[in-house]
Amino acid sequence: MKQKHLFKCTNCNYKSVKWLGKCPECTEWNSFTEEQPTLQNNQKTISPALKLTTLTEISSKQQQRIVAHNSEWDRVVGGGIMPGSFIILTGDPGIGKSTLLLQIAAQLAQHQKVFYFSSEESLEQVKLRAERIKALDKNLLFSDRAELESIIATAEQEKPDIIIIDSIQNCYFSQTQAIPGTLGQLREAGFRLMRLAKENTIAVIVTGHITKEGVIAGPKTLEHMVDAVFYLQGDDKWQTRILRSVKNRFGSINELGFFHMSETGLQEVANINEFLLQDYQTAPGSILISHIEGSRPLLIELQALTIPSKFGVPQRVITGVDHKHVMLIAAILEKYLQVKLSAHDIFFKVSGGLKIRESSADLGIALALLSSYFQQTLPEKSLALGEVNLTGHIKPINQAAIHLKEATNFGIKTILLAQNQSAKISGHAERFKHIYEILRLFDAQ
Repeated sequence: MKQKHLFKCTNCNYKSVKWLGKCPECTEWNSFTEEQPTLQNNQKTISPALKLTTLTEISSKQQQRIVAHNSEWDRVVGGGIMPGSFIILTGDPGIGKSTLLLQIAAQLAQHQKVFYFSSEESLEQVKLRAERIKALDKNLLFSDRAELESIIATAEQEKPDIIIIDSIQNCYFSQTQAIPGTLGQLREAGFRLMRLAKENTIAVIVTGHITKEGVIAGPKTLEHMVDAVFYLQGDDKWQTRILRSVKNRFGSINELGFFHMSETGLQEVANINEFLLQDYQTAPGSILISHIEGSRPLLIELQALTIPSKFGVPQRVITGVDHKHVMLIAAILEKYLQVKLSAHDIFFKVSGGLKIRESSADLGIALALLSSYFQQTLPEKSLALGEVNLTGHIKPINQAAIHLKEATNFGIKTILLAQNQSAKISGHAERFKHIYEILRLFDAQ
């Protein structure tokens, strides 16, 4: 009996006897894939029973990481690429994902067997980029094939240490009729590449597109399949690229790597604080804070501008920090210091295009707002470290020693912190117990 062909939506499992461009159930586009017909059999298939074991019987050995000798890349991936890991690198179009991976591939190829599969660009285009960024290496092997069966078969036969696929959305399986980049294709590609990495101890690195919401295009399960997810982000002010780790089974998350985009590719920025503070000048509404990302403290400038509102509803324009958090600090200042910030337009930003989430920035936010409100500068080269609670008391922060050590290295002259902060300070310190006390820094009228 001839089997009927069915098409199934990979998003909601809705089935149809013909291919549809849009699923009538979940309204997802290009989500239908053909189900392979199965022969009906009256005999029940019996699978063999599994043999279970204890972890004490498993022999384990310490695997040596694959180091690219690029300090920013190696830091973010956890000290080097773990053999057999599955990594995805994503970011906005044109941000530099292909450039970064081509540079890393050329460095790795000096000591490792690396295959680079370009599914988006021809080999002529890849060569032009490699010549421009000086990433030509005779040991680095390329292909512009996008068929995943061929890629996996080549990797299983040749046994490279690392394969790079740019990008996974443009790869396809020849045995299915689904369009590349659809949910079904991505799920299948992610699963097959994961098995390739684990069963053959091959590190697999793929690039992925992101949606306009800033998340990886395709199902969320793709992030669950991989061992590590890295985002390459840009900054509007400088040609700076930030490589951020948001998932890493073999290293710490929230680790950052900094690169500077130049004509010869992405150059690592080893001393990011010097780079961030090169144009810093003391001015009303400006204060420095220290913020830990991953394993490193970053010295960041906060900027505030407050002006009397000319409209019925004051404006609030805030970037780089949670909007509600700044409003909370402004409410505390108005409650205890009687400064009418509710009648002022407030513009607030974190310099450098970074985002802060730690409560250790509370005192810095409060001082920046007051400095702009009174139009008076804070002490030159001062750094604020402190948490402000709802009662107006200033509390000590965690890991103060790390912040203070970095401040000392960059010649910070004055540390503004909580009264009972237990930390060794080499320079001048201004300590505060309550929000009232910070008024002594200003000649309030």
